[in-house]
Amino acid sequence: MRQNLQMARDVHLLPKAHLHLHFTGSMRPGTLLELADKYGVHLPEALSGGEPPRLRATDERGWFRFQRLYDMARSCLREPEDIQRLVREAAEEDVADGSGWLEIQVDPTSYAPRLGGLIPALEIILDAVDTASRDTGLGIRVLVAANRMKHPLEARTLARLAVRFADRGVVGFGLSNDERRGFARDFDRAFAIARDGGLLAAPHGGELSGPGSVRDCLDDLVASRVGHGVRAAEDPRLLSRLADRGVTCEVCPSSNVALGVYEKPEDVPLRTLYDAGVPMALGADDPLLFGSRLAAQYQLAREHHGFTDEELAELARQSVRGSAAPEDVRRRLLAGIDGWLAS
Repeated sequence: MRQNLQMARDVHLLPKAHLHLHFTGSMRPGTLLELADKYGVHLPEALSGGEPPRLRATDERGWFRFQRLYDMARSCLREPEDIQRLVREAAEEDVADGSGWLEIQVDPTSYAPRLGGLIPALEIILDAVDTASRDTGLGIRVLVAANRMKHPLEARTLARLAVRFADRGVVGFGLSNDERRGFARDFDRAFAIARDGGLLAAPHGGELSGPGSVRDCLDDLVASRVGHGVRAAEDPRLLSRLADRGVTCEVCPSSNVALGVYEKPEDVPLRTLYDAGVPMALGADDPLLFGSRLAAQYQLAREHHGFTDEELAELARQSVRGSAAPEDVRRRLLAGIDGWLAS
C-alpha cells in the first residue's frame, strides 16, 4: 500500500551519500549562463531556455546530441575560479539535498587543454574539492573516469594518474560514455592498475546496453560498483550475482527517463533491483541536463514506486555502505539515517 505522502518525512533531511555525479553535469543552469556570457559562448536553446533539454540517447544520433550539449557546457569551464565555483555550488546543492558524502566523477583530459595540462587540471580540481569540503562541511572525493570512446592506452595513463593522487582525494576509477562502443575488456589493464593502487572500480554499464554490459563490468573489470546497472533487471541470474557479491549499482532514475532508457519514471526497475537484494545508490548523474538533483531521486522512488520511509532509509544506508567514505563518516551518516526514521 502506498504511503500517505502528506505524512511522509522530508527526503531532503534524509542523510545519504551521492556516488554518481558527473563534473560538468553538476553545474547550476544559471552558472552556465553566466560563464557563457563571460567567455562569449553562444549556447543553443536547449541549454539556455530555462528548461531541461529534450533528450533521447537510445540511438546514435540522440547520444551524439547529448554529448554535444555536454561538451558545449564544458567549454565554459576555462579558469581555476570556474572550477572552484562549480565544485562549491555542487557541494552546496548536495548539502541542501541531505548528502553527507559526495564522490564526483571527472575525466581530467577534457579540462587539461584550458588548465595547463593533465596534471595541473587534476590538481586544480582536487584543490577545489578540498576548499569546497572545508567551506560546506561535505565530505567530497573524486573518481577519475576514462572515456571509452578513446584509446585504452589513454585509460592506462589516467589510471596511473589516479593512483598517484590517491592521497589527495582520488578514491576510484571509472569508465564513461557510450557503453555500446568497444568492449569493456579493452580497458582491463587500466582497471587492474587502479585496483592494484587501492582504488575502487566503478565503470558504467547496464544503461544504454543490456545486462551483458553489466556482466562485462564484473568479469572483465572486476567492478565493485556499476554506474547505472539498471538493465541487470532483465536477467534474474545477474541480479542474484550482484546481490551475492554486494556490488552497488549507482542508479539514476531521472537520467534513465530523460535519455529514453525507460519511458516513464515508474518503468525504471527500482523495485526489481531492491527486492532482489541488489545494493543501490541513487544518483543525479547530470542535473544540468536532466533537471533534478539528489533528493528528487528519492522522491521519485517514493511517488512512483511506493517506497516507504523505511525503504528509503535502507536505500540511503546502501549508498553509504557502497561509498569510499571513512568509517567515522559512515557511522555518523548511518546514525543520522536512524534519527531521520525516529523523527
